[in-house]
Amino acid sequence: MLDIAEELHRWVEQGRAFAVATVVAVGGSAPRQPGAALAVDSEGTAIGSVSGGCVEGAVYDLCVQALEDGRTVVERFGYSDEDAFAVGLTCGGIIDILVTPVRGGVFPAALAAAVSGEAAALARIVSGPEELMGQTLLVHPDGSYEGKLGGHPELDRTAAGEARAMLDAGRTGTVGIGEDGSRCGQPLTLLVESSVPAPRMIVFGAIDFAAALVRVGKLLGYHVTVCDARPVFATRARFPEADEIVVEWPHRYLASTEVDGRTALCVLTHDAKFDVPLLQAALRLPVAYIGAMGSRRTHEDRNERLREVGVTELELARLRSPIGLDLGARTPEETALSIGAEIVANRRGGSGVSLTGAHTPIHHDVPREPDGRIGSVA
Repeated sequence: MLDIAEELHRWVEQGRAFAVATVVAVGGSAPRQPGAALAVDSEGTAIGSVSGGCVEGAVYDLCVQALEDGRTVVERFGYSDEDAFAVGLTCGGIIDILVTPVRGGVFPAALAAAVSGEAAALARIVSGPEELMGQTLLVHPDGSYEGKLGGHPELDRTAAGEARAMLDAGRTGTVGIGEDGSRCGQPLTLLVESSVPAPRMIVFGAIDFAAALVRVGKLLGYHVTVCDARPVFATRARFPEADEIVVEWPHRYLASTEVDGRTALCVLTHDAKFDVPLLQAALRLPVAYIGAMGSRRTHEDRNERLREVGVTELELARLRSPIGLDLGARTPEETALSIGAEIVANRRGGSGVSLTGAHTPIHHDVPREPDGRIGSVA
């Protein structure tokens, strides 16, 4: 639901009644992941999507029904090939949809937090006793929470603890707990939607390729900063879409700013006096992606300079250089697309090869450690 928080927040401010359908579980090649939502207000206006179009009409009707009868329901949609007129997914996947009318409670506070960029988690019961279905908590980073799930008094505390752990990792997904707050009671399933500030992309080097990369970064949902030591190039006129423009030596700025396991660092300066001190520091930080622009000759020369200042082979292995995927890119826009594609592949665990003729999943994520490294699958 938080993926359409901005529009829903406006509906709340306008006093509109609405119902929300949220993807709570997926199987197979489902088009949307848990947390994706479609909402319908009392006037019939719809926003969002739960399936990319396959079952939108049926889900719309469920939202209208929820507004009329006030009931929370879970509906499953599967493959529909056997009956051309049946409602279902043409991709062969399965999705479970939670449909609930929204009338106050913690939803307005959750939407306000998401719109303002505050960290918070919305935890909802999506399977269990009928009387608990759809009950909701809003959990804050310090572990405090608003709302009440009902049932056993330990349930709220346990649910808040689970939601806080997922919020710390910036994850959205489901978790199972017992109805009495333990692992032993009647099982419940919580959908936890984490609202966290946008991940950062820091682009070092205020060149024409950087302007195109800023646009790609914004398209991918990043908070984009452009940093360059040269004030004549690092200007708002050259980078109108950047969230932030910093005039500073790159390595000094990196030492003074906050990064985390979702941060992407894109080094476009391809000048040793900037690159070496910057990458020496960057390769020792717990960030998700570090890429550097330059020819293969520049890359080899830069690696030798980095070895000379003490960068290890293990640290060098983190560097994506030359930056981007092999798309045959020439223009700044094509190059920015190749960099953005590599960042997505790194984040999602994709191979970067053409899907035509491949036998890999179309949609897949990989578990990551808190520092952004790919972890093992349990």
